[in-house]
Amino acid sequence: MREIVLDTETTGFDPESGDRIVEIGAIELIRHVPTENVFHEYIDPERAMPQEAFEVHGLGDDFLRGKPKFAEIGQKFLDFVGDAKLVIHNAAFDMKFLNAELKWLGLPQLPYDQAIDTLDIARRRFPGSPASLDALCRRFGIDNSARTLHGALLDSEILAEVYLELIGGRQPDFALSASSGGRNATGTDTAWTPPPRPRPLASRLKDSERDAHAAFIGGLGGKTLWPN
Repeated sequence: MREIVLDTETTGFDPESGDRIVEIGAIELIRHVPTENVFHEYIDPERAMPQEAFEVHGLGDDFLRGKPKFAEIGQKFLDFVGDAKLVIHNAAFDMKFLNAELKWLGLPQLPYDQAIDTLDIARRRFPGSPASLDALCRRFGIDNSARTLHGALLDSEILAEVYLELIGGRQPDFALSASSGGRNATGTDTAWTPPPRPRPLASRLKDSERDAHAAFIGGLGGKTLWPN
């Protein structure tokens, strides 16, 4: 199973008012394990950076000038994503911007049901509790001390850890469940039963160890729970 943990930084809140994406950071997960396959681009928004947005992510006009425009990286981004699920915190925001940029280029847009919204998962799992990325890092004991400003790649790395905790731990495929089957928070099957061994393992217990154990049990009297 392939998933992409993704975050964007923008010039504001509304692409229909002229706001643009200025950074995309995305990390590939295979069966919930991060790989070294990463997509990261700073993007020239072809407009001035508002001060309030600069104070959030620190990406200014001088830094972004000369970076690729979205038209230069849009297809590369789609090729990286493919049909993988997109793990996004507050997916409505990022999907709105990504699809606006793709639409302006005449490229295929991303179906909303391709996104897994970790904000929605967190609110359903911890109703009434803060569900920001920083709040979830505090809840799960995840170090986010490097997050002095928002940054798409750093936030994707942190979100990958948060996501694994939200769906059942950092090794979700090894989580124990009282039920015989089921689905995790993403709707994917989690039940797995190991096949029987074709040949039983040979005992590793030595005769001397067996005799010592029997002597120890015998010294406890006749009311022990495990006489053998």
